[in-house]
Amino acid sequence: MNRLAWLLFVMVSVLWGIPYFLIKIAIEDLSPLLVVAGRVAIAAAVLIPIALMRGTLGSLRGRMPAVTLIAMVHIVGPFLLITYGEQHISSSLTGILIAVEPVVIALLMSRTEPLTPIRVAGLVVGFAGVVALLGLDVSGDSGLLGAGMVLLAAISYAVATMLVQRRAADIPPEALTVGTTSITTVVLLPFTFFALPTEPVGADSWAALAVLGVLCTAVALLAFYKLIGLAGSNRAGLVTYVNPVVAVLLGVVLLNESIGVATVAGFALVILGCWLSTRPAPVRERESIGV
Repeated sequence: MNRLAWLLFVMVSVLWGIPYFLIKIAIEDLSPLLVVAGRVAIAAAVLIPIALMRGTLGSLRGRMPAVTLIAMVHIVGPFLLITYGEQHISSSLTGILIAVEPVVIALLMSRTEPLTPIRVAGLVVGFAGVVALLGLDVSGDSGLLGAGMVLLAAISYAVATMLVQRRAADIPPEALTVGTTSITTVVLLPFTFFALPTEPVGADSWAALAVLGVLCTAVALLAFYKLIGLAGSNRAGLVTYVNPVVAVLLGVVLLNESIGVATVAGFALVILGCWLSTRPAPVRERESIGV
């Protein structure tokens, strides 16, 4: 990956590591459905003027079926599944299940981007790092249901990432993000009227929702779609390995959580796994697959 791709990779990893912390604040006063709908609506409101100024919305003409499909499998489905799934399982198990995404992408893309031994090793090492970092906690009132919902979300993310590369790579990122967030807002808006708060909402919850919408949705999706175009779906999907690293670091900095041996080992394994997974195939292997 080039420097811009690495910069986008780091940016998305940070912006999608923050929501674990912010969602907990927002749902203290707001329903999960309202949090999902609100952050997406904010993202659409922020990005529509940008896309209009750049004159890129015309690129969506004739592409709405593909954009609608991406919106459903990348935002509507996963956002809801994760938000409700986390009510039944621990956040650590959620992070581990979401980290299945790069493996699913690799399997789905194996025909066009063969799995080399180095990449397989990178995927295994990176996943092991996530498990070491978060620890395996299967506690919860309906663990099987919650785990199933989050795992389905991870698979949906993988399919969406592949769809963006195959069917929407030529759409400018800001136009594609406007399309997906606007469609999601329209789909979810009718349901939010049944999820409006009945008690006063604290300033912390509103602030968390605003950051979720502007940074963790608008900016993050914009950067992620651009990253897919530059680095491909396999490498872009690796952000789910780094997200837990950001979440743990936030816990250390903001909540004074301690760093143990497992945490350090997890950091090292995630970094090593990402490095191995993003290495180009050896010359002989590229020649053998006709690259």
